[in-house]
Amino acid sequence: MATTEAFYTAVQPSPLGQRFCLWHADAAQAPRALVVHVHAFAEEMNKSRRMVALQSRALAAAGFAVWRMDLLGCGDSAGEFSDASWAAWVDDVLASVALARERHAATWPGAAPPELWLWGQRAGALLAAEAAQALAEPVNLLFWQPSLQGKQVLQQFLRLETAGALLGKNQEASSTQADAKGGARAALARGEVAAVAGYGLAPALTTGLEAARLAAPARQARLEWLDLAPAANQEPTPAAQRHIEAWTAAGWQVRHRSVAGPSFWQTTEIEEAPDLLEATTHALLTSPMAVPSCLGQAAQAALRQVAA
Repeated sequence: MATTEAFYTAVQPSPLGQRFCLWHADAAQAPRALVVHVHAFAEEMNKSRRMVALQSRALAAAGFAVWRMDLLGCGDSAGEFSDASWAAWVDDVLASVALARERHAATWPGAAPPELWLWGQRAGALLAAEAAQALAEPVNLLFWQPSLQGKQVLQQFLRLETAGALLGKNQEASSTQADAKGGARAALARGEVAAVAGYGLAPALTTGLEAARLAAPARQARLEWLDLAPAANQEPTPAAQRHIEAWTAAGWQVRHRSVAGPSFWQTTEIEEAPDLLEATTHALLTSPMAVPSCLGQAAQAALRQVAA
């Protein structure tokens, strides 16, 4: 039976080195693969906790071992959000991979090294891709509604403070600066921490985030790309399609699927997307056919029907 274990571990010998981790696995049998989760950015992480927990338990029940870590300054890990840098978060992802492998070796000492997946959600996909580039061997990637550019993530986040000021939720901020985005930008340009929507943003984080791109790592493997939409089986957006084509051209085996469900990472109440849970487990359990991902979904489906 799959179980969940919560614990703290040190990724470095410093006051900021403690990380909160979760391990989902069935100790009675070696897993078919290791899945390392890379969570979303800021409040999107908190809104997504239930869905990530449900998916982790579903994958563990299906024979996978799932490692989750709150990155530096996030959740129950050490530090404040303002202590985080983009480089430190990439290092945390790499530490997660190493620790998950150590846990696997200790739990199933006779088992062969398992296949590895990095599961990135939203901005976590940017971190996962960058970490995959730094690893010495190929790693499969699972994306949940991936952010395509860190610059866009930062811009959207800075707008939260502007919206709060316009709604009168932050009277002090609105009286001292007409444009909260400009104020945060100015603080960051001075090398200061900018307070946005209750989070402290350090230049070391925003500089790396703003430069991040969803680029294909050099060592090709599989990419399972899952999006949520008002209806199932919709085509990817033009921007997403361009990225899918670029990854395919770089030698990656890419499979995209959209499923119906709410954008749970940004809803007011905590919501679930059951179809995404099912689609994710199915994606990791099945190997994609060699159908060009640059084709639209309708063309891909037609080719698969012919092949069947």
